[in-house]
Amino acid sequence: MADEVVFDLLHSEIVNYVLESNSKNKEGKDEDLSTLEYVGFSVGYRLIERLTKEMTRFKEELDTMKFICTDFWSAIYKKQIDNLRTNHQGVYVLQDNNFRILNKMSNSKQYLEVAPPYIAFTCGLIRGSLANLNIHCLITAEVQSLPACKFHIQILRT
Repeated sequence: MADEVVFDLLHSEIVNYVLESNSKNKEGKDEDLSTLEYVGFSVGYRLIERLTKEMTRFKEELDTMKFICTDFWSAIYKKQIDNLRTNHQGVYVLQDNNFRILNKMSNSKQYLEVAPPYIAFTCGLIRGSLANLNIHCLITAEVQSLPACKFHIQILRT
């Protein structure tokens, strides 16, 4: 329980720090999101090494995504993803109906515009973890109603 509170507070402070430091430099909103996403990428890249160090390699991409939805998500957010969907052509949608980071915000629609900085870190976490597992992708997040969140993962084929 205590580690959840520490993570929530640390996450809030990271977002506040990035927003404040970029507002002083008169940087744009996109710069804020990029910085938060990069911090998340770095954390996710390192964290997945610890979580998978005693596991065998994943044979298929879908197995990797299932791991992200169960073990990885549980290690960070103390619950599994509610729904994983795929079109079996490199597009995955991870849906969390009670996303812990957005859970503290009001369910009012006025807070939807404030949500992107709080989700950018998690997009980076997912992208960094998948990059370490040799899956390169683009990740976008969608929030239609708080606290639900969908993460769209587009696998980049080379």
